Amino acid sequence: MTLSTFVFFLAIIVGTLLITYWAARQTSSTHDYYAAGGQLTGVQNGLAIAGDYISAASFLGISGAIALYGFDGFFYSLGFLVSYLVLLILIAEPIRHLGKFTLGDVIAARFPEPSLRALTAMNTLFISILYMVAQLVAAGALLQLLLGLEYTSAVIIVGVLMTIYVVFGGMMATSWVQIVKTVLLVTGTLMFCLIILSRFEWDMLRMFILVTEATPLGEQFLHPGNMFTDPIDMLSLNLALIFGTAGLPHILIRCLTVKDAPAVRQSVISATLVMGCFYLMTIVLGLGAVLVVGYEQLVSIDPSGNMAAPLLAYALGGDFLMAFIAAIAFATILAVVCGVVIAASTAFAHDFYRHVLCKGYATEQTQMWVAKCAAIGVATLSIVLSIGLQSLNVAVIVSLIFCIAASVNFPVLLLTIFWRKFTVVGAVSAIVTGLISSVGLMLLSPNFSDLYGGLGSRSLMPLNNPGIITIPLSFVAAYMGSKLSPHLADEDRFESIAYLAQTGVKQNRS
Repeated sequence: MTLSTFVFFLAIIVGTLLITYWAARQTSSTHDYYAAGGQLTGVQNGLAIAGDYISAASFLGISGAIALYGFDGFFYSLGFLVSYLVLLILIAEPIRHLGKFTLGDVIAARFPEPSLRALTAMNTLFISILYMVAQLVAAGALLQLLLGLEYTSAVIIVGVLMTIYVVFGGMMATSWVQIVKTVLLVTGTLMFCLIILSRFEWDMLRMFILVTEATPLGEQFLHPGNMFTDPIDMLSLNLALIFGTAGLPHILIRCLTVKDAPAVRQSVISATLVMGCFYLMTIVLGLGAVLVVGYEQLVSIDPSGNMAAPLLAYALGGDFLMAFIAAIAFATILAVVCGVVIAASTAFAHDFYRHVLCKGYATEQTQMWVAKCAAIGVATLSIVLSIGLQSLNVAVIVSLIFCIAASVNFPVLLLTIFWRKFTVVGAVSAIVTGLISSVGLMLLSPNFSDLYGGLGSRSLMPLNNPGIITIPLSFVAAYMGSKLSPHLADEDRFESIAYLAQTGVKQNRS
């Protein structure tokens, strides 16, 4: 580890710990701990959403995918970006109006049954732990490559830091860690891009021409079909990405950290603009990696392409710039895992402990204690699993997570808000069907063929991502479950909930 690297990493660790100390002094109630007291402005929350969503996989993976596959690498990022239009148009404001702290609150506004709330909480925990494991495995591999740390040590360092942020600072600390990460990421990437463009006389068109001569793909580099050879599989993946974002618990609870619906709209719009600018800059990083580092060297050092940005940084600015990029990647990992831990601990403490175990009666002090214990438990379990699953294919697990969120949470949320005849039986049917089908078909997909000795390649499931099957299947299960239990459809309750979801005003029913 060079002196530059040590200084940058120490600055990030000290800075984020100071944020946590400040946030801990502001956190005195469950509202503060779970939702930052609703104090964030729209722009602040938008930066936090971007910090919550743009992972190290996006920062390093997208630029590497562009360097190796050209057009398809950038196309992969479009699903992430378009997903926020779905969130803005269909989901964000109703969640703010119906929810208080969690996804379970939103669904319970229409279906107050404890069993459904418990099922929603368990699903949130399952998704969160999967997401945590994927991020920690990526963190261990990344810090091992960039800093020379042992994989286990890297995972433990990240795991301990995120636990400290969440346990002591709650959502306030998590939010400001994410905001700082976003500012560092965007400004650092912009600076990086300016250095690259200056190398090519600020002429992007010239870079596009040169890159076709520097890669084995030639002119095909600028056309689709290099990474996604099956259009159905590509469509299935993008459906999972687009609808999965609107079902990710750690993203959805961000709609509850602002004071009102206009702030929610501003949050999602701000996040979309920030992420749009960031993904556009990854084009410059990808092209720069091919032109400055060289295609052959990129592939020889890291065939996955994840090291494209660090290698480019080293080629342009030596140890200093590479240390800066490594520090940004480290901050990115911390911000994402913090968001996931707070979502999991809130779901356990608020949904499962307070509303299911205690039937709605639990003191604030006890809830905060349970939430902090849950954060420690989730973090510890995730660290242990990550150490044992070092060879895990992170891309496969992340695609599974989006598929589960799109197949389980998105249909239930959408139908809860918009379908008059939706019932609790339909909601349970959708959750169970979506979860079983998405996990089951993913295990039978070609993505798992290496893990299971080729089982995936011999299966009846040829798609790498089954979202195109599991998302409609979940809607069908919701429809059939609701049709089989029409006596449970409370249309009067739907009228009041629908009015509240769209206006934020409770109907005065006399």
